[in-house]
Amino acid sequence: MKNIFLLSIVGLFLISCSGDSKNSMTINGTIKGLKKGTLYLQQLQDTVLVNLDSLEIKGHGDFSFNTPIENPDIYYLYLVKNDHNDINDRITFFGEPGIITVDTAWDTFDTSVKITGSKTNEKLEEYKKGMSRYNTKNLEILQMRFDPKVNKDSLALDSLIKLSDKNIYRSYAYALNFALNNKDSYIAPYIAVKEVADANMKYLDSINKMLTPEVAASKYGKELQKYLEELKKEK
Repeated sequence: MKNIFLLSIVGLFLISCSGDSKNSMTINGTIKGLKKGTLYLQQLQDTVLVNLDSLEIKGHGDFSFNTPIENPDIYYLYLVKNDHNDINDRITFFGEPGIITVDTAWDTFDTSVKITGSKTNEKLEEYKKGMSRYNTKNLEILQMRFDPKVNKDSLALDSLIKLSDKNIYRSYAYALNFALNNKDSYIAPYIAVKEVADANMKYLDSINKMLTPEVAASKYGKELQKYLEELKKEK
């Protein structure tokens, strides 16, 4: 009888933990080589970057944060390490309920990071990897436009402008197709409202109509729906 009672208590505890995990996010990780610094967990709230939590790190780079979460959303890990260098100090990731693991190094904080435990963040990384080739091409075109010889050649300049427009068009096509092909991921409405909001309304509407009910009911799903309603009113 005693064993049955203990099993019941354990069962209730597991159910309770499971229920909590649906409304909370735990971020565990290690920053290799970090001896001293302050790590912040941040989120944009009404266009303002808010510190949700912070941790003083001394002697080792292990850290852990736990925060309530209603919808999958973009979060940031910001490291202040007193090296008089503001570059390479912030990691951007798509957070969601559950346990997320973040491993990186203090000197390559945002470039060597490995994040596991968030399916939406995996999609975000996949999207960013595909988009990087268009961003690289934009930088190459921009550098060529600053060439004094090109600025004096109207034909060459016109050719670069056309090349830039073509590259932008292709980047939009990639973003829209990625969203359409991931209708069951929270990344789809995020791309629509944060990456290509100025795209043709019919494409954004197509993304909105294809979203699964769960994704449509999320933060970015609701933002997309509201945005489309506002666009339609303007017409």
